[in-house]
Amino acid sequence: MTSALINLALFKVAWATTVFAAAGNTPILGVIAVAIAAVVHLARSGNVRAEGLLLLTAAAAGIGWESLLVTAGLLEYGSGTLIPGFAPYWIVAMWVLFATTLNVGMRWLRKSVVVAAIAGGVGGPLSFLAGAGAGAVNLTEPVVSLLVIGVGWAVLLPMLTRFAMRLDGHTRST
Repeated sequence: MTSALINLALFKVAWATTVFAAAGNTPILGVIAVAIAAVVHLARSGNVRAEGLLLLTAAAAGIGWESLLVTAGLLEYGSGTLIPGFAPYWIVAMWVLFATTLNVGMRWLRKSVVVAAIAGGVGGPLSFLAGAGAGAVNLTEPVVSLLVIGVGWAVLLPMLTRFAMRLDGHTRST
């Protein structure tokens, strides 16, 4: 249980740091917080290579999905965008951060695809709503944006969860 609590505490601190840093136009501070959380996560892993591959896969999924939302005009980010039409680097870091929880603190998502889909469909939009409230992201069409985000996360989270299970660098169910 201790590993899960440490993992989730690091996630929460890094998440809040990243969102507020992005809102304050200093997104690099959030990326540093994510990097620290990822290093701690990897150091606590029994298989650094497997967990590292999971984190890189999540980053790739984040670049693709978030860039699609930006290109569709559903989201606007005020900081951290290096290439117009692409996701800002700090939101990609958030995908890496979330992936650090899949084999530890959010291991319960493995119960079923339905559980993961519901968690993604609800949790994804709530996270973006919180980010928008903090000023880190603008939901250009709030209802449509949140619905699309919910559907996307309902599909992506079960996929990431299954991938995390295959790679699992944290074999203990902590």
